[in-house]
Amino acid sequence: MRRRHDLMEKGAAKNQNSRLCCLVSLSAFFWFLLLYFHFVVLAGDNSNANTKSNYNDHVDHSALSTPVSVDYEPAQVHVTHAPPRKIAFPSDTVTETPRMEKNFPFMKALRTAENKSDPCGGRYIYVHDLPSRFNEDMLKECKSLSLWTNMCKFTTNAGLGPPLENAEGVFSNTGWYATNQFAVDVIFSNRMKQYECLTKDSSIAAAVFVPFYAGFDIARYLWGFNISVRDAASLDLVDWLVKRPEWSIMNGRDHFLVAGRITWDFRRLSEEESDWGNKLLFLPAAKNMSMLVVESSPWNANDFGIPYPTYFHPAKDADVFIWQDRMRKLERKWLFSFAGAPRPGNPKSIRGQLIDQCRSSKACKLLECDFGESKCHSPSSIMKMFQSSLFCLQPQGDSYTRRSAFDSMLAGCIPVFFHPGSAYTQYTWHLPKNYSKYSVFIPEDDIRKRNISIEERLSQISPEQVKIMREEVIGLIPRLVYADPRSKLETLNDAFDVAVQAVIDKVTKLRKDIIEDRTDDNFIEENSWKYALLPEGEHEVGPHEWDPFFSKPKDGSGDSNDPSPEAAKNSWKNEQRNHS
Repeated sequence: MRRRHDLMEKGAAKNQNSRLCCLVSLSAFFWFLLLYFHFVVLAGDNSNANTKSNYNDHVDHSALSTPVSVDYEPAQVHVTHAPPRKIAFPSDTVTETPRMEKNFPFMKALRTAENKSDPCGGRYIYVHDLPSRFNEDMLKECKSLSLWTNMCKFTTNAGLGPPLENAEGVFSNTGWYATNQFAVDVIFSNRMKQYECLTKDSSIAAAVFVPFYAGFDIARYLWGFNISVRDAASLDLVDWLVKRPEWSIMNGRDHFLVAGRITWDFRRLSEEESDWGNKLLFLPAAKNMSMLVVESSPWNANDFGIPYPTYFHPAKDADVFIWQDRMRKLERKWLFSFAGAPRPGNPKSIRGQLIDQCRSSKACKLLECDFGESKCHSPSSIMKMFQSSLFCLQPQGDSYTRRSAFDSMLAGCIPVFFHPGSAYTQYTWHLPKNYSKYSVFIPEDDIRKRNISIEERLSQISPEQVKIMREEVIGLIPRLVYADPRSKLETLNDAFDVAVQAVIDKVTKLRKDIIEDRTDDNFIEENSWKYALLPEGEHEVGPHEWDPFFSKPKDGSGDSNDPSPEAAKNSWKNEQRNHS
């Protein structure tokens, strides 16, 4: 019995040893698998994970369609010089997009353009909420806005002025107003209120609008006020703007404002009381902004020409189409016409010779303008003459430009210019660069020195070519008129739309240049007028056939009819001539 017990104990011990060995083996195998998984499998995954992480570090987040909020220290954009007028860098010179080392405070605004589901992406405008002393208060004191004209009636109807009667059937039944030629300040600001892409978030704005009535401001104080009074509002405005956070984003280079006056009213050269105008456009902060004026300076980079307002302010597309069709069908019995007065005090003016040629020609219609009662004060008489003419003579006014050029094109009349500063270098946003498509250019010296026959010159243009040119002019009408600020054209872009888009394009290019660290070290501000004429993709200027027109004679000699403060003063003296 004992032996059997001993055998059983030996068997149990043997079984326990076997189980122990089995457990040790399983444990060793388990740890082997665990270590293998850790060092081989996980190591490979971690290597892949590190590769993916590095790729994400290089992703260009600016390509994201939806803007994201990122906490960063904004890179400061230091600006000391005004940007070139129309600088355009060729896109094919950049072979790759460099890695962005900095985040700029305007990156969020640029990214909105990538969001294709947002119709306003890349088009948002932020409007400064200025104190009323910079705009609306001036309208309340409208009697003080002009020395000779009661501007109160011209500020009605959102700046369009009183409706025009259509007794002679010259106009359309609706959309025509007695608009003052210097009313762009209020018209543009009221149009901005109807802009479809306004935003209260300045961080997504493509540009920033400053609703300062700069033209109305200077109009109050040009005669009989010292320079301190003339400069006060401009200095006050700049002081207000530079304290705003929106200004610091680009030091004002994304800001723009509008003045319905010629640039010379804002370019006083000295601190002499006898000098003309104020110094708004010479203030350092203003040099960074873009100022839209009805006549810009060919030698400065911070102002841009926009059309004078005409009498036509359509409320819908159909108003424009009906007018265009009517202009196409008109019988035009006069080869050319001229509305204006001579400038006997200006020895370089060719107006006297134009009037003499028109008087002596049976193919010309003349509407002489002078102080007092005149048909030149009648929009109906003016438009009726333009509608009956194939060509309309548009010499310089007291300065380079005149409202009459836009009134004539509105009537489907082909303009004849005698100085490139009257249109070609002025309204590059609104008119084709190829000026021969829509106008005739006869250099002033051809009239002044060679006395060529205008009738003979215009008669050489074939009827077929005249028809093509007239159609080009009629096609330009939508972009040369300011639509009724109380409505919005459905598909057409008016003068306001064209100007706003041009400002947005300018600011967007500037921002991209800052990101790419591109500069134009060869830019010469005195040649500003040339940059606007460059073909797409070019940004270097050289000698130009129009250089003699824009030379700045130091001694009073030369062929250039140099617009100056004196010209601006004469413009004011002749303000009573609506088509001077």
